[in-house]
Amino acid sequence: MTQLHTLSPAEAARAVPIDAGRPLLIVDVDEVLAHFMQGFERFVGRHGYEMRIDKFALFQNVYHAETGAPLDMEAGKRLFDDFFLQGADDLEPVAGAAEALEALAAQMSVIILTNAPDHGREARAGWLTFHGMDYPMIINSGLKGPVVADLAARTRGRVGFIDDLLPNLESVAESAPEVARFQMIADERLRPYAPTNKASHLWADDWAEMEVLIQQRLMP
Repeated sequence: MTQLHTLSPAEAARAVPIDAGRPLLIVDVDEVLAHFMQGFERFVGRHGYEMRIDKFALFQNVYHAETGAPLDMEAGKRLFDDFFLQGADDLEPVAGAAEALEALAAQMSVIILTNAPDHGREARAGWLTFHGMDYPMIINSGLKGPVVADLAARTRGRVGFIDDLLPNLESVAESAPEVARFQMIADERLRPYAPTNKASHLWADDWAEMEVLIQQRLMP
């Protein structure tokens, strides 16, 4: 896997290998390829907390198991950082993701664009490789539109972007409006609360549906 260790996201977008004559698919990890919420739930459970999903959020769904007190933001950030040091391998892959990407990669370039702390780079890359998704990976921070725009500028083919978060999809719509946008949220508990705008991008519940949508939008 190409990890582009020492480069900023913008530099990595210019350095990652892309075939300019093929379509390009840019894929998020959490809740798209990996069941992040379930893995984080198991991790916080080992630290005396429990997950009660009643909103589309991360830390705001975590409570102290004994007292019922909500997790404060600073403690949440510490747990998040510790997760990428100690628990990032404990994620289940989303059903059909590896198989769909393998089929799509025969026709287009595939790049992983994930927001994760830099200290979790090795664990994230190792997880992807272990689960059969060994594609070039860029670690990002913040909104993804500028990086997607840089990547899209390097191919003459059609470009697609998959993410679970509406702000990232809107960022791409602003920075690279020609890019086809797809939303997926693997955890069924989160879906009813997820901000979305299905008038501006496509939604798929699973990878069987997603693969068809990508083929329809990205292949000539």
